Amino acid sequence: MGKMGLLVKTKRKARRTTSSEHDFPRYPNLVQDLAIVRPEQVWVSDITYIRLRDEFMYLAVIMDVFTRGIRGWHLGRSLDQTLTLIALDRALASHAPEIHHSDQGIQYAAMAYIQMLRAVDAEISMAEIGEAWQNGYAERLMRTIKEEEVCLRLYGEPYRAYLRRVPRYFLFF
Repeated sequence: MGKMGLLVKTKRKARRTTSSEHDFPRYPNLVQDLAIVRPEQVWVSDITYIRLRDEFMYLAVIMDVFTRGIRGWHLGRSLDQTLTLIALDRALASHAPEIHHSDQGIQYAAMAYIQMLRAVDAEISMAEIGEAWQNGYAERLMRTIKEEEVCLRLYGEPYRAYLRRVPRYFLFF
């Protein structure tokens, strides 16, 4: 069949980065009809995956909606909670939001993440389950990152060699 060109190309499945199946508290969407008029008023956050030849990497990013400035980010090999905690820690090192908006994924709803936000008096806002458009600013940022950076690069052996030298728990650039 291969010689005759009759094989069907299988489409790779997308990687899920959000698991909303958890027992942590859920928070209402505070930004749906909010006019964003100043810096640090609303931060949005999301996670995406980056496909390498032999593995996946995960990128957590926090962006200020008004300035479109990246406040914090972290690139790691795992979807565990350290991915978002390191990104948030970096963001809070020099700024603090009035409202932090994300999806309802376990990484954003977990107690350690919520405690970090409460420590700076940030209000917590979440999109409804299955309503990605309610986190549209973050979703659009991730799309831009993939279209303008990830999809235009070939992350081959030199990149993988670099990643092997960096400890798994401390991977960031």
